Amino acid sequence: MFRLLSKESNIFSVPVYIGILLLIVISFNILDFNTLEIISAVITFGGVALGYFCFNAVALNYQTHLPLFLYTVFIFALYPGDLDIGIAVSLFTNSIILLLLTNDNISIRNFSYILVGSILALNFIFLPTTWPMSIFVIFHIIATSDRIGLHIFRLFFGMLLVALSYFGIAYFLGMNSWNQVYFPFTGFKIQPHFDHLLWLSPVAILLIHAVMDHFRNFNKKSPNSRFKYTFLLVFSLAQLITLFLYMGKTFEYLLLLALPSSIILSRMLRFTKKYWIQEVSLWVIIISLLIFKLSTYFNFF
Repeated sequence: MFRLLSKESNIFSVPVYIGILLLIVISFNILDFNTLEIISAVITFGGVALGYFCFNAVALNYQTHLPLFLYTVFIFALYPGDLDIGIAVSLFTNSIILLLLTNDNISIRNFSYILVGSILALNFIFLPTTWPMSIFVIFHIIATSDRIGLHIFRLFFGMLLVALSYFGIAYFLGMNSWNQVYFPFTGFKIQPHFDHLLWLSPVAILLIHAVMDHFRNFNKKSPNSRFKYTFLLVFSLAQLITLFLYMGKTFEYLLLLALPSSIILSRMLRFTKKYWIQEVSLWVIIISLLIFKLSTYFNFF
């Protein structure tokens, strides 16, 4: 199976995977006619579908089917059907931010920071716990920009535009009370129950091995590969902060890691020298994700 998925993808591959994604979303929502759930499903579909285009934008997947397939399996295993609207919006905005920040045209990337700031502010309104994404973008500006002050100003100006619009609309609608969820920096609690997450431990171990292997062979990588992999790791770290602080039993937060995990794992499998290890690792990932999916319906403990 690994050899089959290692074949080069073509222009028709992404539409096929998006079609499979559409079937997954429809299957999990076919019996739910709640308006909010339908809106959430549409936003989720849009965000995940944009994720397929992020693979080529990040350009670490070597144009094979493997990362696209792993991404689809991750979405199937982690998507609960009744996804929270905040997480759905976060998936959508994360995909747009990645597409903007990985644009090869430097001028477009530099002038997009106002839009990125606006998207981050909008994301915060829907899901305040995603504030680490702002830190990720600031680090990205510091690492890549020749005019750091100007671009950070553009970022915060974009945030300010959305904030003023939001507070202005809220004021005219008579919404004058402050909701404590918009200050998500207190009341942190460590989740004591990891029963379902144990099924994902093989995937976590492979991810740790993949990152360690990257740094073991760091000097063998091209400068472009090093930069993009670091970009991906910082993005993943921002998502991990959100998961560690706020996930609790809301395991659909794991969807925020589906894209970077697919790229990291597919690269690890590609550079593994022995074919039997590649095949076994691939099946371990698939089986672990499927068991995790089943564990959300059946209690195996």
